[in-house]
Parts: sequence; structure tokens; C-alpha cells
Amino acid sequence: MEINSSHLLMQDNITSSDLGAINKFLKKKPKLTQGKKVEEFEKKWSKWLDIKYSVFVNSGSSANLLSIAALKILQKNKTKNEIIVPTLTWSSDIFSVMHHGFKPVFVDINFENLSMDLNEVKRKISKKTLAVFLTHAQGFCGLNQNFIKYLKEKKIFLIEDVCESHGSTLGKKKLGNFGLISNFSYYYAHHMTTIEGGMICTNNFKIYNILLSLRSHGLVREIKSKKVRKIYEKKNKKLSKDFIFLFPSYNVRNTEIGAVLGLNQLKNLDKNIKKRNINFFTFKNHLDKKKFFTNFDTKGCSNYAFPLILIKKNLRTRNKLENIMKKNKIEFRRGNAGGGNQMLQPYAKKYLKIKKTDLFPKVNHIHFYGYYIGNFPELKKKKIIEICKILNEV
Repeated sequence: MEINSSHLLMQDNITSSDLGAINKFLKKKPKLTQGKKVEEFEKKWSKWLDIKYSVFVNSGSSANLLSIAALKILQKNKTKNEIIVPTLTWSSDIFSVMHHGFKPVFVDINFENLSMDLNEVKRKISKKTLAVFLTHAQGFCGLNQNFIKYLKEKKIFLIEDVCESHGSTLGKKKLGNFGLISNFSYYYAHHMTTIEGGMICTNNFKIYNILLSLRSHGLVREIKSKKVRKIYEKKNKKLSKDFIFLFPSYNVRNTEIGAVLGLNQLKNLDKNIKKRNINFFTFKNHLDKKKFFTNFDTKGCSNYAFPLILIKKNLRTRNKLENIMKKNKIEFRRGNAGGGNQMLQPYAKKYLKIKKTDLFPKVNHIHFYGYYIGNFPELKKKKIIEICKILNEV
């Protein structure tokens, strides 16, 4: 059998309501660079997440970059220069660590949540470990309370990448509340979109001010704390107070249009998460469990895309599956998040001098025999069942 139409990774993520909100805003002939709408979006996002401070930037990758830049500024002990990272993540998580002179220490993952193996993280923590940069992959929760407590006891920072997992929870709290800093992405295919965009969140006022400055060229004038601004203005009397550059930094601001889109999308986020999760369980319940791994840890999940993992390592079967998906116009990505094992990428081999990757069997299995396919709110149950029947043919 064949499905009636192609199955994309994402469909209709920008609605007529979104376009109407942007059109209404533009009719006022407003300022389009970062302004009041950005602040409004940051406040409403903070309320939704139940966190104190949020900083809107131009991408999830920029959120990664600024988070590690802030960590570099806060670093007191220069011998603590290692950050533990997952092997399955988006490349910018690793790049941000490298760009700021830290050494990424890789760990394998679990099939159940596609996140870090927390026991392996504990084994790799050393006197040099400054932080753990954990990715909550594809809507699954990668944390537990014992691990959070363990990091606090060890005085190791936790950074959460929640770019694919808006609304996922641990207990009654949304992910993004457990780390010192957390990152979100509003890329077109994610739970909600500002076309390109990201958010950095924290409960720490000092870090919040650092992030505001880092977002806008390192300028002191961006800092919210009047007390801190006055300290730097007093120290730099030869400089105009509007042009004191505190950090070697970036321009990763977003726009008022992005914020208007974000505000409108945020209204439907909770409703769309529920629809995505219903779709996820429909996929999970109709796939052949002898052929595909379905034993996921679904507690608190907020599915982004459906993970399709062949149980058996068989290239012939894999190639047949890919041919079936191509024939039926089922869009897919092999390797899941970020194309699979980051240690196999050219940058890792060249700049990190990585040679041994066979010690990471689970991520390698995902790299060669794992995929994700589209899950979005408009997807109908009938079509999911049709797709599963096609996939089960393998």
C-alpha cells in the first residue's frame, strides 16, 4: 500500500493567524529591531516556563553559544576546563564548548530517551569537570532528581538543551528549570516557531545580565541592573556610557517580527503539545515491536518527531526501509538529532583528534539504524496508521 500524499517532517507550522498578527503589527509602521515586543515575548515565555528570566536570540545555536560564553565568564577555577556532552545532539552544543576553549567529554546515550547515559556521566566526572551540557532529545526527559542532586553535591553546573523538548516535564516542573541555564529553539520544524530563533533561560539575575550584554555586542547599556551599570560607567569615565563594551561578544539579537510571531504561537503551544503526544502514542502502538524499538521512557514527554529505530543491525534491512520511505515520500532523517554520532563528524576528527568511537555502541546503533520522521499537530490518526503499515513491511 501507499499513502495518499507525502509525509513531511513538518507541515503548516506558520498559520494564517500568525500571518494576521504580523500584518496587524506591520500596519502600525513600528520599529522592527529588538524592542518592546521582544521584551513582552521574553516575559510571557518566562511565565509559561515558570522561570525568572529569558533572553530572546536569533537561534537555538546562538543560545548554546551564549550559555557557554556566560559559563566562561563565571569560571573561577581555570583547571576545571571539561564539559561533559552527549554524543547524540545538535552540532552547536559541541561547537559552543569548543569555541570557548573547553574540552568536550563525550558519553553514550540510552535508547529509552535518546539522552545521556547518566551512569556513564558519573563515571566520567573528574576534578576537571566544570559542567554537564545535557540534551533532552526529541521531547524526552533526560534527567532524574537523583542526578540533579548528585551534580549539586559535586558543585558541577548543569546546562539544559531543551531545543527539541518544549513542555516536557520532570515531575510537575517543565524542563529548562533544572539547570543553571537552559536553551530553547524556535526553528521552523520545532514545537513552535519564530522562523529562526531561540531563548536562553535562567533564575540567576547575574547570569541574566551577562546574557543581555553578550547578546548585544557586550554592551554595558544592555544590563538591567542600574547598580552594575553605574559601576562600569564610573570605572570607564573616558568612555561614553552608551558605548562601553564589557565582553568580546556578538550580535545575536532577534527582531520585533520574530517576537510577534512567537507571542502568537505561544497561545497554541500547550494544545499542540497534547496533539503531538497523542500522535506519538499512535505511532508507537501501531509499529511492529519485533522490528522497531518502542520501549521509550514516556514520562513527561512532549514529542517533537517520532524516533524510528531498527532493532537489528542489518544494512540490507536498513536500505530496504529507506527505499520504502523514499518510494512513499515519507521524509526522514537518519541518525536522529544532528545526524547521529557527533564523534564521527569531520570537525571532531580534525579538531578534537577523536579516533576511537567503538566504545559508544548505543549512539552508533542510532547513527546507522535510527531515524526520525515527522510528527505535527495537524497529522491525522488514519494517516499515522497507514504510515505504520508501510514501515512494518520492512
